[in-house]
Amino acid sequence: MTAPTPERPMRIYIAGPMTGLPDYNYHAFHQAEARLQALGHEPHNPARNPEPACGTWQGYMRMAIRQLALCDAVLMLPGWKTSRGACIEKRLAEDLGLRVLHASEVLA
Repeated sequence: MTAPTPERPMRIYIAGPMTGLPDYNYHAFHQAEARLQALGHEPHNPARNPEPACGTWQGYMRMAIRQLALCDAVLMLPGWKTSRGACIEKRLAEDLGLRVLHASEVLA
């Protein structure tokens, strides 16, 4: 798969593990966001979402799914395979016909 280029900017949702990690792994999400911006893309970073009124995992996922549906691609951060939410996001992205990118290919 060819990595996105500045000539073809995309809206890219960032997916990866959060639950159970220090600071919910926000550092990795923010680093990916900064790199995607530097490459000329429009990152959609769920680590910047506000806490849902219900405060539940399901509430966060509802926000994430709305975000993902607006994007052209999803970027999978390291460790995504162990994340229930990231696995759902990847599967949904594939079903919606979005490009699935891996951080090791795009952010290197």
